[in-house]
Amino acid sequence: MARPGKKGSARNATVAAVTQGFGGLVAYLSGLSGLINLLALTGSFYMMQIYDRALTSGSIPTLIAISVLAIGLYAFQGVLDTIRAQILVRVGARLDARVAPAAHRITIDMPRFGFSAAEAVERGRDVDVVRGFLGSQGPIAVLDLPWVPIFVVFVYSLHPLLGALTLGGAVVLTVIAVASEILTRRVAGEAHQAAVRRNALAESHARNADVIRAMGFSGAAVSRFVAANGAHLGLQARSSDVSGTLGSLSKVLRMMLQSAVLGLGAFLVIRGEMSAGAIIAASVASARALAPIDMAIGNWKAMVQARAAWTRLKETLSALADAPEVMDLPPPKTALSVDGVTVAAPTTGRVILSDISFDLRAGQALGIIGPSGGGKTTLMRALTGVWPALRGHVRLDGADLSHWSEAAIGRSLGYLPQDYGLFDASIERNIARLQDPDPEAVVRAARAAGIHDMILGLPEGYQTELGPFGAALSAGQRQRIGLARALYGDPFLVLLDEPNANLDGEGEQAVTAAIEAVKARGGIAVVIAHRPSALKAVDLVAVIRNGRLASFGPRDEVLAARPAPAAPAPVARAPAGDGPVADEPLPTPLRNRGLELAGTAIRKAQAAR
Repeated sequence: MARPGKKGSARNATVAAVTQGFGGLVAYLSGLSGLINLLALTGSFYMMQIYDRALTSGSIPTLIAISVLAIGLYAFQGVLDTIRAQILVRVGARLDARVAPAAHRITIDMPRFGFSAAEAVERGRDVDVVRGFLGSQGPIAVLDLPWVPIFVVFVYSLHPLLGALTLGGAVVLTVIAVASEILTRRVAGEAHQAAVRRNALAESHARNADVIRAMGFSGAAVSRFVAANGAHLGLQARSSDVSGTLGSLSKVLRMMLQSAVLGLGAFLVIRGEMSAGAIIAASVASARALAPIDMAIGNWKAMVQARAAWTRLKETLSALADAPEVMDLPPPKTALSVDGVTVAAPTTGRVILSDISFDLRAGQALGIIGPSGGGKTTLMRALTGVWPALRGHVRLDGADLSHWSEAAIGRSLGYLPQDYGLFDASIERNIARLQDPDPEAVVRAARAAGIHDMILGLPEGYQTELGPFGAALSAGQRQRIGLARALYGDPFLVLLDEPNANLDGEGEQAVTAAIEAVKARGGIAVVIAHRPSALKAVDLVAVIRNGRLASFGPRDEVLAARPAPAAPAPVARAPAGDGPVADEPLPTPLRNRGLELAGTAIRKAQAAR
């Protein structure tokens, strides 16, 4: 037998670490379930004693004594049932507490590898599905199933024919359960994917609500949603039809079996082979024997969904395996080096940027210009590590980005993307990157971005809540708050993607002053610009065209150079044998291994802690 690889062992260990302690709880719950099932025989014994002893003897004290004992046993069973249910709820809560943070970290990282926001959010919902299932009747049915033989043996002890009938009913219901598993597994998976597609559409429409409303194509948007929702509802209906039909069938068969046990029992009593009390006892015990199977069939859809959710969560946890040793490095202070970097789009695997190389020293600022679609934003994502390089290296003070923990690189890097990415929190928290704010550092960053006075003019000042997407502020105000966040903590490397896109003249002056301040304190600034005003403070200019570095040098020389005549855009290629090319997609798109890649940043953050 082949030994599992180190990677597989590490992944198994990661899952085992999260579920540590649950094995003992399962054993305890199994034992508790055995005791509960033994106590469930109380009704059968009570019926036998009533019919065969109390009624035949006519003794009221005997009837009272038997009834008091039965009440006590029923109460004890009820207490144990309550304890079991409460334990299962707490097991779900404990699992949620352990898994939810990892799932949310993966949720944050997944979109940069080509997953939709709806797909990413599903990882968090999977935790809810598993926790909800653990608090339902499904686990109770599973825990009771191993104890079904207790009731079959009891009924058999009353009469072998009754035992055989009960066993036959259990076998038939088990076959129905297996059929339910086979018929619902594929449909449930398809229904889940359809739900993800529907939710992705809804999320996309909500994000672009202004555009949809302003240009009046909400009808078309709703039609797209209706089509996606219809596909989801159809699959849901198919799944529900299968589980509902089989559930109804099992219920009917269970009722028929109970009647058959009574009828067969009556026949055996007439023939003098058992007592009258045994008829009722056998009926109660046979019903209790089949109850867990019937309950499992009734909850089968939830079981399938919970199992699929747990499988996806194990994939999420596996992404955290093989955590590399990350040594704390001193903060970068001298240089940024880009060496032969090639980057591909996560969704398609096509190369967007090919063989980019340049070096920057402390106190320098670089402006990146070029036609739209040339690869400027892709280069910025590579510099931040948001998109991993297929080949080549981005280094700070000689250390590759992969050698830094997420927290360490975050302290040395400021980033302003095109869409700002403000959060539903106060201005203070937004500037402080959602961390416990340092008031002095927050004000210093706001002053550097030229918005301190503007913030003080708001009703709540720095405590002003931005709300979803910061919609209460203008685009220019939001962009400058994003600039302040990028400058928070005086990071060594500041990356600005079109920082003046929504700014007026005063805002552009603030951006220029911020870049000059970064240079003055010995930092490095990299700025993507379409407007020349953003290049006032830069020393160097790089021209990115068709995925390649077309020109690089001092600002005035590059800007003064006569642009080359337009030519057909060459396809950006990686060197032969060293990565994919633009017109040839990767054998497996990067998004298909996005979870594994997404886990890298998380592992580093955990190692840093």
